[in-house]
Amino acid sequence: MVTLQDILRRQMVWRGGAPSADTDRTVPSGLAVLDRELPGGGWPVGALTEILVAHEGVGELRCLLPALAALTLDGKRVTWLAPPYLPYAPALAAAGVNLEHLAVVRTPLRRDALWAAEQVLRAGSCHALLAWLPATGYVELKRLAVAAEASPGFTILFRAPRAAHENSPCRLRIALEANGGQLTARILKRRGAPLGTSLSIPVKTAFRVLDRTPFPAPAARSPVARPRPQPVA
Repeated sequence: MVTLQDILRRQMVWRGGAPSADTDRTVPSGLAVLDRELPGGGWPVGALTEILVAHEGVGELRCLLPALAALTLDGKRVTWLAPPYLPYAPALAAAGVNLEHLAVVRTPLRRDALWAAEQVLRAGSCHALLAWLPATGYVELKRLAVAAEASPGFTILFRAPRAAHENSPCRLRIALEANGGQLTARILKRRGAPLGTSLSIPVKTAFRVLDRTPFPAPAARSPVARPRPQPVA
């Protein structure tokens, strides 16, 4: 007979007030102060993580570079989906990211970005997906969460701070704010007991990962000439 303790040990039921078991699959962030507070000691694999920032460039990517460098140096693929600016290749290479295993996907429309994110996750060939998806509803997030379950890596969604007041199926939610030479991180949602205090993460504020150059607009398509209708004899 299966007992309640058997079910809890298998993590078939999550107890919100209890610390999460450390058997969840994770990828270490490479930042000790953050890994100590993340269940399993890193970014959750096969699940969505939301990072909430008021604007790009506060140091949010600096929190991810150690993990991205470790993955790409191991020959694993990383995908950036719809970043707001051109990735700054020299800074990424200096941080140890192997650019040969980094793919950047551009999409003309928001719905295309959502479709592309779902396809990347379901393909199972990407070990980290970073996606900039503003104004994403719960139904869309739920579809991504289901797709992420088939992924061998972790998924980061960058969203605005107002998303903190919305329901989300993401397993982990972190709000980041710049504070001098540090980042203030508030873990809004995680498996296990909530964290009542903020974390101070040292970052190099001058470390530019995203260039301020926007992506060039897609080339305009030339109109297709249509044959003129011929008079009926």
